[in-house]
Amino acid sequence: MGAPAPSAEDDKAKIEYELRGKTLKVYAYVLKQGKPVGVREVQRELGFSSPSVAYHHIEKLTRLGIIEQDSMGNYLLTKKVDPGILQAFVNVGRFSLPRLGFYAVFFTSVTAAYIIADYNFLDLYALVGTVGGAAAFWFEAARLWRRKPF
Repeated sequence: MGAPAPSAEDDKAKIEYELRGKTLKVYAYVLKQGKPVGVREVQRELGFSSPSVAYHHIEKLTRLGIIEQDSMGNYLLTKKVDPGILQAFVNVGRFSLPRLGFYAVFFTSVTAAYIIADYNFLDLYALVGTVGGAAAFWFEAARLWRRKPF
């Protein structure tokens, strides 16, 4: 009998393991471009020392089945994956924004609305809760933004 077929979880674990460091940066770059990219373009945009470094990471993504080469020799995304750190971001058009930023905006809006609506009768606990929530979400969103892989 043959070996059992790899499960979807095994494939996901393999992709998670392979998509780290510079390979993750190449994936994020191709994802953000939304169009076919060339090896030299990847090398220039990501600051790699040579096209062979970019090609190595592109080949890794090709072996994983995430990107493929078109008839012009450029590479395009064929499969969108959400590895670890990228799950904390939302793509809005060509921008990737931290998910926590939306919560930060929500808590900031609630705080502003509360202060404007009840300016003369502010409750200290409500004010501390909304300001504290907004501050915590802004802090975490900024921290995540600094760690972004792209």
